[in-house]
Amino acid sequence: MGLSVLALVFVLAAVLGVPMGLAMLAAGFAYLMATGQDVGLVVDQTMNGLYNNYLLLAVPLFIFVANIMNASGVLERLLAFAQGAVGRFRGGLAHVNIVTNLIFSGMSGSAVADAAGPGLIVARMMMKDGRYPAGFAAATSAAAATLGPLVPPSIPMIFYALIANASVGALFLAGVVPALGTALALMGAIALIARRRGFPAEPPVGWRALWPIFLAALPPLALPGILLGIIYSGIATPTEAAAIAATYALLLAFAAYRSLSLAALYDVINDTVRQTAAIGLIMSGAFVFNYAVANEGVPDAIRAGLVGMHLSPIAFLLAVNALLLVLAVAIDEITILLVIVPLLVPVASGLGIDLVHFGVVIMLNMMVGLALPPHGLLLFVISGLTGTSIGAIFKEIPVFILTMIAVLLAVTLLPDIALTLPRLMGYVRV
Repeated sequence: MGLSVLALVFVLAAVLGVPMGLAMLAAGFAYLMATGQDVGLVVDQTMNGLYNNYLLLAVPLFIFVANIMNASGVLERLLAFAQGAVGRFRGGLAHVNIVTNLIFSGMSGSAVADAAGPGLIVARMMMKDGRYPAGFAAATSAAAATLGPLVPPSIPMIFYALIANASVGALFLAGVVPALGTALALMGAIALIARRRGFPAEPPVGWRALWPIFLAALPPLALPGILLGIIYSGIATPTEAAAIAATYALLLAFAAYRSLSLAALYDVINDTVRQTAAIGLIMSGAFVFNYAVANEGVPDAIRAGLVGMHLSPIAFLLAVNALLLVLAVAIDEITILLVIVPLLVPVASGLGIDLVHFGVVIMLNMMVGLALPPHGLLLFVISGLTGTSIGAIFKEIPVFILTMIAVLLAVTLLPDIALTLPRLMGYVRV
C-alpha cells in the first residue's frame, strides 16, 4: 500500500504541474503517513544525512561563479576570442556557439546557465538580419548548452559523486575527452549543414589581430585550468577549489575588469540563493522519495531482476542508455539522476563496471535528454529566451541529437575514452 500511495501522490502532483521537488516531498510525506512512520524522519534524515555533506557546498559556489561571469562582461571577451578563432569557417557563428559554450561550461557547471548566457547571446547574433533561420540558431544554442553536465566543474557530476560514492576529481577528469569529442562532433555536423544550406562565414581575423583578443580573454579562459590544477595538485578539495574559483571570479569582476557594481553583485547573490534553494528543494524531495523506494525494497527487486537476466556489462550499459533516453521523454534529468540512477549504481558496481565510466555515460545521457523532444528542458529555455517557436526548434534539433547519441555509444563501448585521463592521474586502476 505504501508504494501505491507514493506513486499515486507523485503522479497526481506532477500532472497538476507541482514543481518536481515539492511533488517528491509530498509523495514522501504521504508514504510515511500511510505506513505509520514518523514524518519528522524527513527533517532528521535530510538535515543530518544529506545537508551534512561538505561536498554540497561546492554547488552554490559554482552557481555563484556562473552568475558573476554572466553579469561582469566576461562573456563578451570569450565571444570575441571564439569568433576570431572559428568564425572564419562556413557557419561561423554556429561554431562560435559551440566553442563559447564549451569554454563557459568550464566556469558554470550548469547547462541552463550556459543556455541563458552564451547560448542566448550567440543565438541573437545568428538571428540578426535573418542570417540564420531562427529554429537552427535556437537548436544550436540548445545543443551547445548540453555540454554543461560533462565539462568540469559539473554540478550534476557532484550529485553523481554523492550517489555513487565516486571521486569528484576522477569524474571531472573523465569528462574532459568526451566533452571535447562531443564539441568536435557537433561542429562537424554544423560544417556539413552549413555547406549544404549555404550558411555564411564571418570575416577572418588575422593571427596578429587575434593575439590581443586572446590576451583579453585569457583571465577567464584560465579559470578551468586553475580550478583543475588546484584539485589535482592536492592543494585543495573540490569544495575548497570552488571557493577559490568564486574569489577569482570576484577579483576579475571588481579588480581586473571593474565591470560589476555593488547593485549588480546584490542581484548576483540574490539569483544564486534562489537557484541554490530550488536545487536544495529538489534534493530534499529526492532524498525522501529514495528513502521510501528503498524501504519498500524496490532497488533489491530491480537488482535481482537485472542479475537474473545475466546481462554482460556492455549489454547492461546499452540497456541503461535505452532506459534513460525513454525516461527523458517524460521526466526531467535531475529527477532521473537523483531517483533512477541510485537504483542502477549498485547493479553497475556488481557487474564490475567502473563507476567513473558509468558516471560519464549517465552524464552523456543527461546531455541528450536536455535537448530531446518533447520534454527537453533546454529546448523550452531557449524558446522562451529567444522567442522562437518550439516547433521550429524541434525541426532542427534531430541532427544534433543523433550526433550526441553517436558520441554516447562510442563512450559506452570504449571506456578508455573516459578513463584514460583518470588512469594517468592515478584515480583509476589499470
